[in-house]
Amino acid sequence: MQSRRSAEYESALDRLKAMDLVYPCYCTRADIAAALAAPHAPAAVYPGTCKGLAHDFERPHSWRLDAAKALEMTDAPSWSEVDGRTFSSSDIGDEILARKDAPAAYHLACVVDDAASGVTLVTRGADLRASTPVQRLLQMVLGLPEPTYFHHPLVTHEDGRRLAKRDQAPTLAAMREAGVDGRALARQLAAGSLPGGFRFAGA
Repeated sequence: MQSRRSAEYESALDRLKAMDLVYPCYCTRADIAAALAAPHAPAAVYPGTCKGLAHDFERPHSWRLDAAKALEMTDAPSWSEVDGRTFSSSDIGDEILARKDAPAAYHLACVVDDAASGVTLVTRGADLRASTPVQRLLQMVLGLPEPTYFHHPLVTHEDGRRLAKRDQAPTLAAMREAGVDGRALARQLAAGSLPGGFRFAGA
C-alpha cells in the first residue's frame, strides 16, 4: 500500500521543506554510531551533525526533521495519553522523515496514512510509545488530525523474551488449532490475565 502512496508522502515532505522544517542528512549509520559513542554525546539522540551544512543534493541523503524549528512553530506543546502519561518537547529529536532509498520513513508515513484513512484511535505496543511525540508534532505542523493514542503492555514469554516469529512464538491460529477456546481466551485477556507461559512486560 505504501508504495502506492509515494505522491502523498512527497507532497507532505515538500510542505515541510517549504516551511524550512527539514534538512538533508548525509550521515551513514556508522557515522551516527561513532558520534553517539563520543564522550558526553546524548544517548540515542541524533547529534545534529548535518544541521547547518551547505546542501549538496548530488550526494545521497536522507531528510531529517528540524525539531527545534517545528517545536517553535507549535509553541513547544506537550501531550497526554489516555493512560495519563505525559510527553513533552524534550522527547523529540531530529528524526529521519525520508530515506535515501524511500519517499517516506516510518514517522512521516504513519501520520500521512493515518490521516488519509481517518484513523481516530491508535492502539499499539508500548515499545512504540517513543514514536508518539514526533508524530504528534508532524500532525500539528502539517495540519493533520490528531488521533488518540493508547500503548498497551507487551506480552512476553515467562522469561521476559518478546514474542517473535523467529522464535516460533505461538500464534492465535496455532492456539485455535491446539483447541484453545477463543471466546474464553478473549474473556481472560479482557480481565487482564494471560494464559500460562506468558506475562506482561514489566509485570
